[in-house]
Amino acid sequence: MKQRKTPVLISPADDDDSNKNSTSKNPSPNNSSHKIFLLCLVTRIINSLFVQTYFNPDEHWQSLEVAHRIAFGYGHLTWEWKKGIRSYLHPVLFAALYKVLSFLHLDTPWFMIRAPRLLQSVSAAIGDHYLYELSRVLFGNNVASWALFAQLTNWFVFFSITRTLSNSLETVLTVVSLYYWPCLRASPAAVPPRSRKLALAVAALACAVRPTSAITWIYIGFLELFITRDKLKFVLLEVVPIGGLVLGVTFLLDRQFYGSWVIVPLNFLKFNFFSSGGDYYGTHPWHWYITQGFTVMLFTYLPFSVAGGIKSKEWKLPVLVVWVLGIYSLLGHKEFRFVLPVLPIALMLSGYALANLGQSKMSERKVRESLNSRVRRLSKMQILSALFLLVTNIPMALYMSVIHQRGTEDVMNFLSKEAKENKIESILFLTPCHATPYYSTLHQNIPMRFLDCTPSEENGILDESDRFLEDPFGFTTKFVRNWTAPSHIVLFDSQEKLLKEFLVSNNFYEIRRFFHAHFKVDRELQASVVVYAFQAQ
Repeated sequence: MKQRKTPVLISPADDDDSNKNSTSKNPSPNNSSHKIFLLCLVTRIINSLFVQTYFNPDEHWQSLEVAHRIAFGYGHLTWEWKKGIRSYLHPVLFAALYKVLSFLHLDTPWFMIRAPRLLQSVSAAIGDHYLYELSRVLFGNNVASWALFAQLTNWFVFFSITRTLSNSLETVLTVVSLYYWPCLRASPAAVPPRSRKLALAVAALACAVRPTSAITWIYIGFLELFITRDKLKFVLLEVVPIGGLVLGVTFLLDRQFYGSWVIVPLNFLKFNFFSSGGDYYGTHPWHWYITQGFTVMLFTYLPFSVAGGIKSKEWKLPVLVVWVLGIYSLLGHKEFRFVLPVLPIALMLSGYALANLGQSKMSERKVRESLNSRVRRLSKMQILSALFLLVTNIPMALYMSVIHQRGTEDVMNFLSKEAKENKIESILFLTPCHATPYYSTLHQNIPMRFLDCTPSEENGILDESDRFLEDPFGFTTKFVRNWTAPSHIVLFDSQEKLLKEFLVSNNFYEIRRFFHAHFKVDRELQASVVVYAFQAQ
């Protein structure tokens, strides 16, 4: 009987998964590695240009806003910086970028908005490339190709990895460090001696960026301690000096910008773990990451990740994912971005499942030919699964990155252009606090005011933002009496309905309206963002 031709996929290198730990039979040529990185870089640059929506306030307020203050002398520092629970290490990277833009006279609205995410896209590409290399070392070229496919097409990675969140950089550093840890290799003795030192340095850097990254490295550290022969040498001559050096440099950097000695990791742990300060921003049930958070992030990759974790028999990485989700589940306040660093690991496991999907049904001769050929035969199950994953993830990625909650980004882009043309004197944001970018996007030193939401040390005391949402008309009536009337007011349509009569009576009229969202997130539906301007009669 005449057989139907099987579609093929060109592999970048000779593929022999049965000999995945043999460098002679499973090489990774430099030119192939460079091509993989170039693919990742081009993909992430395009990715960053697609991201035009608002996700989390920290993307702007804990990185770019601080960087803008460092580079240009003005920008708002939130209460976290007054309490010393944030390190300047992450914002300094973008401050350097702003300095370069200023020197080249490129600090225009377009570059101020796009350049930081373009910079992050380079970091994201490095993380993608290292995930490919980690998968190749552990499972072989075929699994590595599928793991990269999963990483580049997962909707949440696309949505978040090029954003200027400290979690995005932490994720990249996590993947890079995992690649160098001997304890994750099948043959730790074959790893170069300096590999572990580099792994420790990158892990320490991840902890400096986000102290909670220590959750990952406690687990990995104990694995390494268990397999290493000279445990005292590992702890006293590697962990202590390398970790101390990286964190010491970070302390010096924070000393320079804070003006005094501030131990950020200690302050961070005190606030978020020992006093549950993060609960001020809302709490979730213990199972949220399992039933909602991480499940939504993996989306249609979930069954493949579970299958890959079971079939791979590489228990260390699946247990790492479970460990991180378990520790974060103990905290009351939960967010998607907190567990972003282990998402690539789960996607790598899904790559393992995809690489082996339907292969058992192929004849022994075809499997052998496929393994020893530059041409990788795809099973029907692999083709259907890939199409299913693309059809479900790509639309989701584009919708969340281009459409959902874009109004607060668009309004600041508009105001930055208006301010550059001297059409704005001052702005009042009658929105929940930190709902929009701020000076880092406006890039004009004009008076602005938003509703404060600094946590109160007394229980039951509502901040300005909560009081406004509770009674928009009553709060605004009192608020405006004690502040010089602004030239522009920004608010959501849900509050505009209650304040429109007040605004018109005070000679404020709508000048622009921007679409924001089709459905509500954590509050009532905020369908659009509206700009009102004062017009004298």
